[in-house]
Amino acid sequence: MAFLPVTKEEMIERGWERPDFVYVCGDAYVDHPSFGAAIICRVLESHGYKVCFIAQPDWKSHHDFMRFGEPRLGFLVSAGNIDSMVNHYTVAKKRRTKDYYTPGGEMGKRPDRATIVYCNKIREVYKKTPIIIGGVEASLRRLSHYDYWDNKVRRSILLDSGADLLLYGMGEHQIVEVAEALDSGIPVNEITFIRGTVFKTKDISRVYDYIELPDYEEIIKDKDLYAKSFLTQYENTDAITAKPLVERYKEYTVVQNPPSMPLKTNELDKVYALNYERNYHPMYEQMGGVPAIEEVKFSLISNRGCFGNCNFCALAFHQGRVVTARSHNSLAAEAEKITWDPDFKGYIHDVGGPTANFRGPACKKQETKGACKGKQCLWPTKCENLEVSHKDYVKLLRRLREIPKVKKVFIRSGIRYDYLIYDKDETFFNELCKYHISGQLKVAPEHVSPKVLAKMGKPTRDVYDRFVKKYYEINRRLGMEQYLVPYLMSSHPGSDLDAAIELAEYLRDIGHMPQQVQDFYPTPGTLSTAMYYTEKDPRTMEKVYVPKTPHEKAMQRALMQYKMPQNYDLVLEALKKAGRTDLIGFDKHCLIRPRQIGGSHSNNQKYGKTQKQDSFKQGKKQEKNYAPKKKTIRNVHKKKS
Repeated sequence: MAFLPVTKEEMIERGWERPDFVYVCGDAYVDHPSFGAAIICRVLESHGYKVCFIAQPDWKSHHDFMRFGEPRLGFLVSAGNIDSMVNHYTVAKKRRTKDYYTPGGEMGKRPDRATIVYCNKIREVYKKTPIIIGGVEASLRRLSHYDYWDNKVRRSILLDSGADLLLYGMGEHQIVEVAEALDSGIPVNEITFIRGTVFKTKDISRVYDYIELPDYEEIIKDKDLYAKSFLTQYENTDAITAKPLVERYKEYTVVQNPPSMPLKTNELDKVYALNYERNYHPMYEQMGGVPAIEEVKFSLISNRGCFGNCNFCALAFHQGRVVTARSHNSLAAEAEKITWDPDFKGYIHDVGGPTANFRGPACKKQETKGACKGKQCLWPTKCENLEVSHKDYVKLLRRLREIPKVKKVFIRSGIRYDYLIYDKDETFFNELCKYHISGQLKVAPEHVSPKVLAKMGKPTRDVYDRFVKKYYEINRRLGMEQYLVPYLMSSHPGSDLDAAIELAEYLRDIGHMPQQVQDFYPTPGTLSTAMYYTEKDPRTMEKVYVPKTPHEKAMQRALMQYKMPQNYDLVLEALKKAGRTDLIGFDKHCLIRPRQIGGSHSNNQKYGKTQKQDSFKQGKKQEKNYAPKKKTIRNVHKKKS
């Protein structure tokens, strides 16, 4: 077992004259199955192909791209695990200071729009060598898409990059089929028949039973047309029901083939059993290593896909809605391998995926007929066909806990709390609290306003309240003091000042003051991003209120942190603008106090002390709010004594 060659000398040491493929990546080289580049390269290697790796090349010259010479079959290009624009910029479009996928966390080692830049640089040197693009950046930009950073609809990245072929989704099936096609002598422009690929052509006579999207030149002029086009793309992400999509441009027609079939359990097991080094390349050691490995090195990926399908999440667009999972034997074998790592301290950090407590399709129908179009499994209410069970997950976690050297198995990836509360069997809920949490559980209600939750595709507040109540009941019964940390989002489409104030009142009532607030980030491939751009819901074409100005976003964000003295003016302005001056005063229900004479204000003078309180103290108030009345009274008496 060894890292792939990263220098020409290493390639020659293997006895290779030239590689079959050269993988060019915007991330540092980390050979771990949490990194898409590592999976694709190891899959190709397992099929006998010679692959060399170029990580974070200098895009200002040709030198790095010529390191191995011209590959026999082609270049593979990816921006990395994250879209390069998201990697570089906050939602406020400010430059980030740290890149967790670069040695030492250094920023600036990849360009903006890395996939396009790398491909253009390669094409300057190698005029006819096939270039195949993939990864999240390419996958989510495979057809026309609204680009938040340019604030316009951009073309398919296949055209802007000058690449020959695009692979979308997870890619294991496609990459092998493409490699075999190229190896058999088929020209890259003739590879038009592989699922999970997007190609460009001037002749669509080979495409059958397709759906024609509006022309690019039309949708850039008409937001309603863009919304309808996006909805068609969104409804064609299922491997069983999707049809080819055709989108015309001036010089080419871009064709998206239906998605590749999700890997079955035995196929997933094989992928995760490949010869990964499970670490970053040793050449980065002197630079401080690659920070992104820290959270995943001792974690297990147990599933793919998500039928939760939140509107602001691009997972359905990338992985699909049908969940597939690895076998217990596969996960146990990987866990045992982890325990022999010299840095392992006895803690498996996570056993999950997009949603940790999903271990299979939402219903039997999905296995043969695919996910339903125009209908979701958990929203607006639970589908009557949804199979709710945690029995398999409980069995898996119990097995992992029994592995020698394992002290604790944590669950840190998202728990879908609505799915959990729908399970009448509380075994998993009990064991989650008893064995798999370290003091606090992070969950994502995202908001409390019904109109915002509807645009998010999240369950109503009463479902979350039931979950919170049950969580604290179980912890009290177990004699454990553990708390909830809710993830909440500001400025999502549908959120006006009234909704933001409703969320602030909720935070007041549960005694939680978030240390950080996440604004909605419009990224390619999500329904919420289409709402943001068009100000309409593509499903109904109804008008949607969208907070867009930096000032209004700042007000909504400030309301979530209304105790911060520096937010006082913004909160005051928001409350006056919304006609909610009843929340300015000295009563306990008020968010802020009136400004004092002289221009200062007495709002939350103790905030510095409050900010230092940890989740424990905030959680105490949450627990009190959701505790039965009798127990609440007893707790109050206990405090007085």
